[in-house]
Amino acid sequence: MSSPPPTDSDDFYRTLVENASEGMLTIDAESEIVYANPAVEDILGYAPEELIGSSKMKIIPDRLQPVHAAALASYVDTGERNIDWDGIELPARHKEGHEVPTLISLREHEYDGEQYFTGIIRDISERKRREEQLRDQKERLDEFADILAHDIRNPLSVAIGYTDIAREEHDAPELESIAESLSRIDDLVDDVLALSKDGRSIGETEPVDVEAVVRESWRNVETGEATLRVDGDLGGIDADESRFRELLENLFRNAVDHGGDDATVSVGRTPDGGALYVADDGPGIPEDVRREVFEYGYSTSEEGTGYGLSIVAQIAEGHGWEVSATEGDDGGARFEIAF
Repeated sequence: MSSPPPTDSDDFYRTLVENASEGMLTIDAESEIVYANPAVEDILGYAPEELIGSSKMKIIPDRLQPVHAAALASYVDTGERNIDWDGIELPARHKEGHEVPTLISLREHEYDGEQYFTGIIRDISERKRREEQLRDQKERLDEFADILAHDIRNPLSVAIGYTDIAREEHDAPELESIAESLSRIDDLVDDVLALSKDGRSIGETEPVDVEAVVRESWRNVETGEATLRVDGDLGGIDADESRFRELLENLFRNAVDHGGDDATVSVGRTPDGGALYVADDGPGIPEDVRREVFEYGYSTSEEGTGYGLSIVAQIAEGHGWEVSATEGDDGGARFEIAF
């Protein structure tokens, strides 16, 4: 077993700092840079020797320099922090002139009676790029939802109406097929519109009686001859009730679609009370696709739209819950929502 490094070894700790992947920059109370580690060059383009001895303003965009100067002066005078020292997003100026989005954590310390401030600098350019991509995707989804709501839903309603009239006047099997296809399109539109709500944006949560919502959700779904069984006391949770009801409705619809009109659907709490389960006695879900079933458009049924379980996952994520698929006691599918 190796012994720990000696606590008085300056070389050891200097090696740790100089090989860190995060940038480290230390300034004094007058904003002069007294130390910079090599990682700063990877982030901002400046070698440490180019920064040491200069003002921190060298890496601050011009428009933000007065704010930075005032913030440091205010803290030195009052000791009151006006920013989050554990991590604040700030742009820094690269040697080549462009701005780099960074996350900076600050620490204050003294040495030989002098006051110093050290910033740990992380380049978050990639994270910002991903966030921008997500915003773009959300905007495109909203546009698509508008198309579904107006340009597709209106002519679809007309087609369904005329098909119903034709079925009343003519006994043709082809009309039944058309009606089924139109109904499937209508279901698909509903599911995609539900996705466009952005399930991560959950409204105000409040204490919810789980059994009451379970029974109401069951009544809202076409369940045929299927049976709902409540196993024990379901207790209560904090949830956005309307979104929680939507989650359950999708799970119930999935159970009946795959388990059949005579399926038995069980709802209960896990023994530790930390999760709610919804299980059926249908054919179950193969183990190798239990993760994939939550992806958009994935369905093991020819009649399914492939969006129901992705809506479940989205609503669960919005609440901070985790949802998983496994095998039930009766061999069917079992979904657990861990709170």
